Amino acid sequence: MALAIAAKGLAVGYGTPAAPLPVLERVDLAIPEGEFLAILGPSGCGKSTLLRVVADLLPPLAGGITVLGGSPEAARRRRDVAFVFQDATLLPWRTVRQNIELPLQVGPAGLRRPGLASTDELLALVGLLPQADRLPHELSGGQRQRVAIARALVSRPRILLMDEPFGALDEITRDRLNDELAQLWRRMGITILFVTHSVMEAAYLGQRVMVLAAHPGRVREIVDLRPVKGEAGRLPREAPPLVEAMAHLRAVLADAA
Repeated sequence: MALAIAAKGLAVGYGTPAAPLPVLERVDLAIPEGEFLAILGPSGCGKSTLLRVVADLLPPLAGGITVLGGSPEAARRRRDVAFVFQDATLLPWRTVRQNIELPLQVGPAGLRRPGLASTDELLALVGLLPQADRLPHELSGGQRQRVAIARALVSRPRILLMDEPFGALDEITRDRLNDELAQLWRRMGITILFVTHSVMEAAYLGQRVMVLAAHPGRVREIVDLRPVKGEAGRLPREAPPLVEAMAHLRAVLADAA
């Protein structure tokens, strides 16, 4: 199976090669195309930093990383990677539709790829077609995050990076958006790296869950949930196998702190 992301001996952080300030060290990683990888870890372990190096927002300090078989820079230039942050960061003077279409207007000509859904199709996909002409302040927090997700998908990326996108939402809204995101992932077949502090969210969404340890940041364990979830690829939140997986993840996370 082709790899979306591969890393070997990767060190990521700040500073310079002569005076490095590593956040993550000795990361070996192989993420197949189409996988949903959830990432857990204590604060300061490098979860967001890892996403930034995949997105070509931060260069590696050491080791190597490939994104879709090439450099992170090449993937970024092709618009193969998109980012969704905890804050939806919508432009307040633009409508929902205009916010979603923004990447098409600021990118190079011809960015819209063959087979890409129209803006209306994306609006329908995230359940916001009736709100297409509203401004961000007229939306709920969950609706604003749906706009951010649709905006990230408008350039038809092959990899979607999500940095605690639902962390500021109430539990009911968060559960609903988890379900909607899982449906989007199954429908579109893209690769998702999803950073969260919620063990429940990681276990519910991820095919695998990568737990990072801190001081220094490193991979503590990668828990494969595919055998637990079976062919359907999902389990109810209260299902005993998922509850057991969450208990294991909590134990690994406690040891990684």
